[in-house]
Amino acid sequence: MNPGTILLLFVFAYFIGLLVISYITSRNADNQSFFIGNKKSKWWLVAFGMIGTSLSGVTFISVPGTVGKITAGDYPFGGFEYYMLVIGFFIGYFIVAFVLLPLYYRMNLTSIYTYLGRRFNVEAHKIGSLFFIMSRSIGATARLYLVVNVLQIFLLSALGVPFWVTSAVILIMVLLYTFEGGVKTIVITDTLQTSFMILSLVVCIIFILSNLNLSAGEAYNVLAAKNYTHFVNFDVNSKTFFLKTILGGMFITIAMTGLDQEMMQKNISVDNLKNSKKNMLTFAGTLLLVNLAFLFLGGLLYLFAMENGAEYAKIVDIVNGKESITNIFGFKDAATGTVNNIMGDDLFPALSLQGYFPLFISVIFIIGLISALFPSADGALTAVTSSYCVDLLNINEDTTKTEKQKKRLRMKIHLIFTAIFFALIMIFKAIDDKSIVYLIMEVAGYTYGPLLGLFAFGILTKYQITKKYAIIAVTLLAPVLTYFINYLVTQNTDYRIGVELIIINGLLTFIGLWLIRKK
Repeated sequence: MNPGTILLLFVFAYFIGLLVISYITSRNADNQSFFIGNKKSKWWLVAFGMIGTSLSGVTFISVPGTVGKITAGDYPFGGFEYYMLVIGFFIGYFIVAFVLLPLYYRMNLTSIYTYLGRRFNVEAHKIGSLFFIMSRSIGATARLYLVVNVLQIFLLSALGVPFWVTSAVILIMVLLYTFEGGVKTIVITDTLQTSFMILSLVVCIIFILSNLNLSAGEAYNVLAAKNYTHFVNFDVNSKTFFLKTILGGMFITIAMTGLDQEMMQKNISVDNLKNSKKNMLTFAGTLLLVNLAFLFLGGLLYLFAMENGAEYAKIVDIVNGKESITNIFGFKDAATGTVNNIMGDDLFPALSLQGYFPLFISVIFIIGLISALFPSADGALTAVTSSYCVDLLNINEDTTKTEKQKKRLRMKIHLIFTAIFFALIMIFKAIDDKSIVYLIMEVAGYTYGPLLGLFAFGILTKYQITKKYAIIAVTLLAPVLTYFINYLVTQNTDYRIGVELIIINGLLTFIGLWLIRKK
């Protein structure tokens, strides 16, 4: 049996195992649905499960790939610049814990967008939910695409399996997994998968250090000598300038965690506010360590690849009469002499699944990869279905339908969103971005920005919005204006807008609401 077949068997065995665990936990009477709400989960269990949801396949594959990726700024490589974003995340989690969580507990919310309805009107409630559904669907499918694409390129393409078939099969697995599961199922299985993911991370680091005959300290010194370890980018015009990266990361966390129905549903499933805060801060502290470990792994992957013959090269093309240079990194093809590019998102999968690592490490990689897939995909699919049913259809307050009819409707919506996820995965395949982590942050800037501005206006002011359709107009116009600002700045200056995009979008939303306010 060849290694590819063995790895595929591991993938399917893992899926089947998750389905069995999901079925067993869904039989538990305490396992209430996302549609109902639940306050019985242990804070430490929720914290560990949230780590898996937050990390996803992007952290497992894309973050390590950024370390040795050639940049256009003052620094030759991306290095550990991503960690400034993580520092911003950490600050944002404190704001979520001490500002938003008390608000949600005080109002005893099942859906956090109910706050907008109570603070403003039904229109605000609906548009808030719509922006969440759109944001979560795009973000989750981008993460899902990354994992599906790895399985496709390195395992299934050789068997002649089309990409759309791979995507459909994995989505069906996710669908089966989420059909019966409630909050407790998601929390327990996410915790299990987070454990596998972190175990995979540790084993891969230990293997590479052993293979290179280096201690962790010696490896760091080698990385520093190759300019792979700088944390702070002082280039103001760069997308990763440290101050705007930290600020952008902070607001991204407030929006993507504090204003995200899936993440907050897990938090408010904890029995009381004190434990919920403890969960959030434990989660935040753990992410500091885990992300640093993934960046260190990224540096080791580049060292390992170069030790085994990988090299940097350039591809020069003429585009519209101008010379265009593309930087690449990879192994040279013995027959053609060309370098096969694996820089960025393809680095870890290529080393793990193309014979550079031994089979047992390939198995560890697959376990970590699949463990990174499910926590983000399962919760997202459940959460968008929940938000659509609770916030847009008001299914919990509908007295005209029986529980059986409500359940049938939920399943129908669940299937529709599965089809939408499939379509979005195919769109990401067409885009084929090689650094999906920064693409996700950019998309979040456009889609979460209006939510950020809307919640900020509600919390920081006492004004009302009474004009019909005014909130809809402002929240739709703000992302459009943000896009044109980004375009004009890029075309006419050397400054590059990065993750601070969400701040600009949220601020435009806040200003728009201020202009149409009523005392």
